[in-house]
Amino acid sequence: MKRKLLIGLFLLTLQGFSQSNETIEWINNNSILIEDSDPDTELSSFHKQAPEKFVNARIYGFGELSHDGKEYFNLKAKYFKYLVVNHNVTTFMIEDSFKAEESINLWINNKSDDFNIVYHAFTTGFWYSTEIYDLLNWIREYNLTHEKNQRIKFYTFDTQSSQNLDKYTLELIDAYEIPVEKSLVENFKACQKKEITMTATPNWADSKVPQLELLKTKINDFFESTHMDSIPQLKEVNREINVLINYTEFVQNPTNAVRDLQMYENAQWILENEIPNEKAFIWAHNEHINKRGMFSYNSGIKNLGSFLKDTYKDGYYSVGFDFGIGKLKGNDPKHKLNNGWRIYNIEKPYKKTYSETLFKAEKDIFFLDMSRAKTTEPNSFFSSANQTLSIGGGGFKPKPLYRIKMSKVYTDDYDALIFIKEISPADNLIKIE
Repeated sequence: MKRKLLIGLFLLTLQGFSQSNETIEWINNNSILIEDSDPDTELSSFHKQAPEKFVNARIYGFGELSHDGKEYFNLKAKYFKYLVVNHNVTTFMIEDSFKAEESINLWINNKSDDFNIVYHAFTTGFWYSTEIYDLLNWIREYNLTHEKNQRIKFYTFDTQSSQNLDKYTLELIDAYEIPVEKSLVENFKACQKKEITMTATPNWADSKVPQLELLKTKINDFFESTHMDSIPQLKEVNREINVLINYTEFVQNPTNAVRDLQMYENAQWILENEIPNEKAFIWAHNEHINKRGMFSYNSGIKNLGSFLKDTYKDGYYSVGFDFGIGKLKGNDPKHKLNNGWRIYNIEKPYKKTYSETLFKAEKDIFFLDMSRAKTTEPNSFFSSANQTLSIGGGGFKPKPLYRIKMSKVYTDDYDALIFIKEISPADNLIKIE
């Protein structure tokens, strides 16, 4: 009996090994080479083999497995430039809050030469990297040589900061002497000044949001009654109040589900009101841009990407990232330098992950069409639940690993996957040793 059991286990091992080799061979034959991660070189192989759905999409969501990584940032910049030049993408949207928009748009449209306005623009610390600043400078140079209606526009869609959300509304009320109750203005100011504590603030939005809605209605009614409802500032005021409403709701209920719904509402508003006939590129984490939902495949938490896919169908194209080995930043409270940030070295892919198999492919960096994987890969490798890492705002945390190791189904999550064999830290302006 023991002999038969050992033989059975041996045969199963052989079968698994054979299937793994078949999958690796399929990856070698069906992946599209990305020649390098240099943001300024051509996507030569990809240009010749780009999937039809990629070419025909309107909204491109490009993720990252962690909010850091030179290769993630540079490859996303590379694809953004490619899409601008070859597929008429005009808009860059990033996972950050409203504060960043005005100063960065001044910079990329050459209306200011003061680099400090960009240096302090972001509310997300990971974006303070030379890779992202190099991309902003590329956009600036691009806009300098193009007419106003052809220039790249910059937007944010996150709701984790209320900075600058008092810029347009109060100025407009004062400039036109709009007759609104003092209590509505005070409510607006209170919502803008309220800080997120990451714990629920019961009834905050329930009491504050109706007053914000009333303020918005009174402002719009004033301009409609005076036949001035087409003034440019009115659109900015409506968006500012809408974003503040979202922020106020997030203060009351600071959950991933609420945040991603608001991300979607903000992104959709931009797509429908600011660029209704234009194409956009969305830069965010894998967990936001994937088309299925947050965290493990059975979490049930809808995210930005799943809302966009529901609304725009094939018009939304989701590209996720995975990696094999390399160096990652993580926050360790026991580490005394750099506010706890340190570098971890991953010397081999984790066992029983998608990465463990992908790492064995021939190419160092490659693009995989998940619709092709779903229909032609012989072992349903990408259509079966498997483990992957998902590294959030705190960076890489090796212990306990289960907190960042999640079960996914890549064909359900993404329209395409970019795999990088080896990653390295982004060149942050604040050095981490």
